[in-house]
Amino acid sequence: MLLLRCPLPLLLLLLPLASRPQKLPTRDEELFQMQIRDKAFFHDSSVIPDGAEISSYLFRDTPKRYFFVVEEDNTPLAVTVTPCDAPLEWKLSVQELPEEASGEGSGDPEPLEQQKQQITNEEGTELFSYKGNDVEYFVSSSSPSGLYQLDLLSTEKDTHFKVYATTTPESDQPYPELPYDPRIDVTSLGRTTVTLAWKPSPTASLLRQPIQYCIVINKEHNFKSLCAVEAKLSSDDAFMMAPKPGLDFSPFDFAHFGFPADNNSGKERGFLKSSKFGRQTSPKPRVDLHRVCIGNKNIFTVSDLKPDTQYYFDMFAVNTNTNMSTAYVGTFARTKEEAKQKTVELKDGKVTDVFIKRKGAKFLRFAPVSSHQKVTFSVHSCLDAVQIQVRRDGKLLLSQSVEGVRQFQLRGKAKAKYLIRLKGSKRGASMLKILATTRPNKQSFPSLPEDTRIKAFDKLRTCSSVTVAWLGTQERNKFCIYKREVDDNYNEEQKKREQNQCLGPDTRKKSEKVLCKYFHSQNIQKAVTTETIRGLQPGKSYLLDVYVIGHGGHSVKYQSKLVKTRKFC
Repeated sequence: MLLLRCPLPLLLLLLPLASRPQKLPTRDEELFQMQIRDKAFFHDSSVIPDGAEISSYLFRDTPKRYFFVVEEDNTPLAVTVTPCDAPLEWKLSVQELPEEASGEGSGDPEPLEQQKQQITNEEGTELFSYKGNDVEYFVSSSSPSGLYQLDLLSTEKDTHFKVYATTTPESDQPYPELPYDPRIDVTSLGRTTVTLAWKPSPTASLLRQPIQYCIVINKEHNFKSLCAVEAKLSSDDAFMMAPKPGLDFSPFDFAHFGFPADNNSGKERGFLKSSKFGRQTSPKPRVDLHRVCIGNKNIFTVSDLKPDTQYYFDMFAVNTNTNMSTAYVGTFARTKEEAKQKTVELKDGKVTDVFIKRKGAKFLRFAPVSSHQKVTFSVHSCLDAVQIQVRRDGKLLLSQSVEGVRQFQLRGKAKAKYLIRLKGSKRGASMLKILATTRPNKQSFPSLPEDTRIKAFDKLRTCSSVTVAWLGTQERNKFCIYKREVDDNYNEEQKKREQNQCLGPDTRKKSEKVLCKYFHSQNIQKAVTTETIRGLQPGKSYLLDVYVIGHGGHSVKYQSKLVKTRKFC
C-alpha cells in the first residue's frame, strides 16, 4: 500500500508506466521518516503522506482536494480531519484506478491525457461525509484499492485544519487514547481557585508512551481540539513549562501567559507552535485564554481566578513522541461569590478603627438620626494611602485617595443614608480611623499642615544636642516630641516600617519624652516652631517623632526624622 508522497502531476505520470510488470512501491519506512521530518516536503502538496499529520489552510468558499492511493484491496484505512477555528465540510470518496495502474496489465500504456481524463473526471464513490467543527474519523478495516479523494470546504471563514491518514492504524496509534470516562471532574471550588481531576490516558498507563496533559482555561466556551486553541492564540505564544512536582501554579501569574521563545523551545514545545498560512492579517488583540502543560499529573489546581465568574476548562492529552493530541470532554464551573461584607455602623461623632487586608475592602454605613444640612467625614490613614468612596442613597458623592489626615464635607439630605467603601493598599494591610458627624464643630482629629516633615538644622548640631523645626496650623494644638536612640545602621526602610501615624504618645516610654507644648499662629506663613533637644550622646543616632494631639484626644504623628550628633566638638 502507498499513500503517495508526490505532487498530483507526478502521480499522473506514474500511472501510464504501471502497465509494466511491477507494483507501485510500498512504504519505505526509512525514506518516509526522513521525508516527514522535512516539513517543507508536503507544504502545499495535494498528496497526503501515510502516517503523518499535515496542517493546511482553507480560504472561505474555496474548496481544496487531496489525493492518496490505496494499492491493494482489503487494506485497513483511517482518516482523521481536525477543524481548527471554523466548521468544515469534508467528503471522502474513491474511484477505481485504471486497469493499467493495477500492476497486472501488459502492453502499451494509454496516452497520458486519456488516463488523466479518466482519473480526474470520474466522481467516484462517496465513502463518508461530515459537516461541523468536531474532530471526525473515517475508519475501515478493509478498504478497496483505488484513488482516494478528500474534499474540504469552509463556508464560514478562512481557517486552519489538520489531516491524518494511515494504512496501519493498529500499529501507528499516534493519537493518545482516552480513558473509558473521558470527563474532567471539578473536585474543589473556591472563590479564586478550581481543582480539576481526570483519569489518565491508557496510552500512558498501559502502553507506557510519554504523555503530558495540557489545560486550557477561558471564559467563552470549550474547545474541541488543541488546534482550535492554537488558532485562538497569537502565533508567538509558547506553552508554559511544567511546574515542579507537587507545586501547582497559576497561568495568570505571567504577563503573556507563557515564556518567550528561545533557541531550544522548538525542540521542547514544537507541537505548540502555529504556522502562518495564506493571507496576511493584522494582529488581533490578546484573548483572555490561558494554557499550561503540567506533565503527567492528573490533578491540578487553577488559582488567581475571579470570584463569581464562569470559566471553561479543557484538557488535552499530548503524545510527546508524535506531537499529536486528543481532547477530553471539557467542563465548566463558576467560582464562588465573594464573602458578604459585614457593614460597620458609624455613630455620629465617634471615631471608628478600621483594619483592611491587602487589596481588601471594608463597607461602613452612616445613617444620621436627625435632619442635617451637612455631613463631615474625617479619615486618618495610618499607613499607606487608602481609597474612599461615599454614596448617598446609591448616588456616588465622593471618590478620593487619602494619605494622612483628610476631611470631606458633603451636602446633607433629610433621612439620607451613606455607604462608605474603603479599599486598602496593594502593598500591604491598611489601618485607618474614620469619623462621621453632622455637627461641623465636632472635630476629633487635629488639623495638619500640608508638609508634615521635621527639619533638622545641620549647622546647629553639637555633640549633645540637635535643633529641629516643624510646621503648625492656625488651630491651637498640643505638640509632643519624643526621641529614641537607634543603631548607626538604622536605615530609611526600617523607619518606613515604623511610620504608623495612628500610634500615639501613649505607646512610647516615658524616658523617650522630650517635652510637650501648645502652638499655633493666625498667620499661616509664620506657623513654624523650633525646638532644641539636649542631653544627647556624642556620635549617636536618634529617631525623633512629633505628635500633634487634637481636642478630642486623638493624635497624629509627623514623619519621623533620623538625626545624629557630632562625634567631636
